[in-house]
Amino acid sequence: MKAGVSTASLYPLHTEDALREIAQRGIKTAEIFFNCNTEFEGEIFGEITSIVSEYGMEISSVHPFSSPMETVYLFTDYDRRVDEIMDKYRRYFEAMNRLGAKIFVLHGALQSAKIDKPLYAERLYGLIKAGYEFGITVAQENVCYCKSHSVEFLTYLSEQLGEDAHFVLDIKQAVRSGISPFDIIDVLGKKIVHYHISDHRRGADCLPVGEGDFDFARFINTLESLDYNGALIVELYRENYNDYDQLIRSAKTMENMLNFQKGLANTL
Repeated sequence: MKAGVSTASLYPLHTEDALREIAQRGIKTAEIFFNCNTEFEGEIFGEITSIVSEYGMEISSVHPFSSPMETVYLFTDYDRRVDEIMDKYRRYFEAMNRLGAKIFVLHGALQSAKIDKPLYAERLYGLIKAGYEFGITVAQENVCYCKSHSVEFLTYLSEQLGEDAHFVLDIKQAVRSGISPFDIIDVLGKKIVHYHISDHRRGADCLPVGEGDFDFARFINTLESLDYNGALIVELYRENYNDYDQLIRSAKTMENMLNFQKGLANTL
């Protein structure tokens, strides 16, 4: 396992500038949140790839700014809109191939969306297959204001899609949904292929790692028992930390916890 940072944490800083800020502070693993279409092609994308190369970074995952549109574009019975967003997301997949990123983070439909569960699963499977064409894993994230907020819905997708079901666990989104992250892990297990990390305590649901009371020792041990060896991406909102150095400390604290647990395991 390795700790990293999402460029989304530095929003509204331009994506290439956000990536450079964390790269210059020694972060080697990152998730890129593209904030507009011009960022995953052309001159700006060229600058992003140059930063990745210059600092020897690993881009674990990509998050699309178009998540709010997924309700009406992907999770709909209107086929032309489905085709349109499929084409758009294939452009993301092409950019991910150039970056070496493997995980595509999907929010999915809002809770208020009228789509029923079977059609949701069908639409998601269509995007999953499109991802496979590029060697990309499309992973459904748990989001408090989306249908994916509930363990019941995530369980349904897992059962319907079988081995094609993959998920992103976001700790703060679980907390905001009134669910223990461990309950989601218990249900989805190895199908969780990516993690968004934050800390929390009573009255504060999104904090830098180490500033709350989340049981990270149990969390790390649980992931080790599942043989998880991917990224743990710190994703905070800009109002949840004071400056970029505090954000970076959050990732380094996570890395220190991983190293401590690894050292502890080696002594047993």
